[in-house]
Amino acid sequence: MDQGTASSASNAAAPKAPPPAPAKRQSRVRAAELVGRGWLNTGGRRLDLESLRGKAVVLDFWTFCCINCLHVLDELRPLEEKYGDALVIIGVHSPKFEHERDPQALAAAVERYGVEHPVLDDPDLKTWDAYAARAWPTLVVLDPEGYVVSTMAGEGHVEALDAIIGEIVATHTARGTLDPEGSPYVAAPPAETTLRFPGKAIELPGGDVLVTDSARHRLVRLAPDLETVVQTIGTGERGSADGAEPRFNEPQGLALLPAEVAAEAGYDLVVADTVNHLLRGVRLADGAVTTVAGTGRQWRMDNGTTAALDVDLSSPWDLAWFEDRLVIAMAGIHQLWYFDPAARTAGVYAGTTVESLKDGALDQVWMAQPSGLAATADRLWLVDSETSALRYVENGRMHTAVGQGLFDFGHVDGPAAGALMQHPLGLAVLPDGRVAVADTYNGALRAYDPRSETVSTLAADLAEPSDVIVLGGKIIVVESAAHRLTAPDLGEAAVAGRHHRVTRKRTKVAPGALRLEVLFAPAAGQKLDYTFGSPIQVTVSADPPQLLAEGAGKGEELGRGLVLADGIGQGVLQVVAQAATCDAEAEHPACHLTRQDWGVPIEIAEDGVSALRLVLRA
Repeated sequence: MDQGTASSASNAAAPKAPPPAPAKRQSRVRAAELVGRGWLNTGGRRLDLESLRGKAVVLDFWTFCCINCLHVLDELRPLEEKYGDALVIIGVHSPKFEHERDPQALAAAVERYGVEHPVLDDPDLKTWDAYAARAWPTLVVLDPEGYVVSTMAGEGHVEALDAIIGEIVATHTARGTLDPEGSPYVAAPPAETTLRFPGKAIELPGGDVLVTDSARHRLVRLAPDLETVVQTIGTGERGSADGAEPRFNEPQGLALLPAEVAAEAGYDLVVADTVNHLLRGVRLADGAVTTVAGTGRQWRMDNGTTAALDVDLSSPWDLAWFEDRLVIAMAGIHQLWYFDPAARTAGVYAGTTVESLKDGALDQVWMAQPSGLAATADRLWLVDSETSALRYVENGRMHTAVGQGLFDFGHVDGPAAGALMQHPLGLAVLPDGRVAVADTYNGALRAYDPRSETVSTLAADLAEPSDVIVLGGKIIVVESAAHRLTAPDLGEAAVAGRHHRVTRKRTKVAPGALRLEVLFAPAAGQKLDYTFGSPIQVTVSADPPQLLAEGAGKGEELGRGLVLADGIGQGVLQVVAQAATCDAEAEHPACHLTRQDWGVPIEIAEDGVSALRLVLRA
């Protein structure tokens, strides 16, 4: 079974596995029963298909590390509101990382991300297997009689889901088989803590600390004792509003501007307003907030501008001042971007949107959900959460200090070449030059020493640490799942834990010539759009690059001949395909971009196939 993260059909986040077949109507296929360890958001009730009779149901197979899955959670919110109790969303949590199997960690994630529908805890992937899911996220639509109607992988399917659900509701209302009243969702009681799942923190001039109170959609200024609240910025309601009563949506990263830049810009610091896909400027004197970058739309393609307020962003997660501008960890599309407050411009700094781990020149590197940044005068450090990697930028190139790839993780200290982390989210450069890493899913504070190229553990038993700062010479950790900032007791230990690997089945392909076909047909009522030239673009690369003797690069045809090099037994083909369409019969036709990325693991074998077909679903 292939396992990976599927990108949207209209979004550039890359999958880690070949996608399932395109979404399609299936003829009266009975839905499989929902089997797992337990349920959340049901008041202790265990749900089954019989209890869901009369409802349109969407099964959302997700895992809480996955940025594509988090995007889908937000895409589903307006559908839940539109259809009310006639629609039941069931989150089927099917974990990738070992930490995600912990039921307490899952319960925390459900609260952290504001999941307001029932969630099935499926740690052994029983329901995942029963529905033949192959990638995170996968969506399965069931009708009120318990039959599978549609299956689709990735994000960006709101319009398709809306159309399918609308048809189900209309059809079953007419039949009298729809039950539009009553919901199995039971909200958990609200918690009473000063902070709720804080994300990132920075020290302010004077010694106070500003922290993003992410689950409460606000910023909180704490006194140096890390407990006394000095100021709050934001109403605490999910939303997007500037001014004196601002609203945020799960904010994460923070960065102070240099004094001279702040004076010119008119604000002191910038916030990565993650779920709003915006950067917000904050004036500390009065807490006034201004949107400084982003349109609020999630990035789907390059729109040809660098004007900061005209570019689309995708889940900005952290910020750092480096090379006279802010660098943005653009987690949603596996890139680093820049924002220049003086020029009011923004654009790509590093990365191709391919989700994997590859070093080199900044315009060629591959990342996987970069989530934390820290800068010195000559190096930009980052944690690449989905590859469990610590990396850095120096002299225009990216290097990996710790990390082995998308599917290798664990808690192993010692020489960096063999060291392992598990989904780290934050970091800080210590005064002695070491890099302290919030090793989130290991619940640990780790240290990487660039001089000896070794990794050690400074503290353990932390509750999902998400950031690190140095305050008055002390290391402070944002202990997100404990809802606090804390100064842990430090030691120097060498942990020799387990090496975990998520295994993917490889597609066997014959040596030599390999035909690649991307199958695409415009959606009903649409046609290919030639307004700006060819509507088709397919980009092919490989890991390792030597895997492809011929056929790498961009092209304008859906089909392409590849030649696999001799002497390389296996690797991953990376394919990015997009197609531009527009409405065929409309006075003012809307335009659409369908885009998907695939990471296809292959093994060279004499009995392998000579053609590989991928489906780009409109």
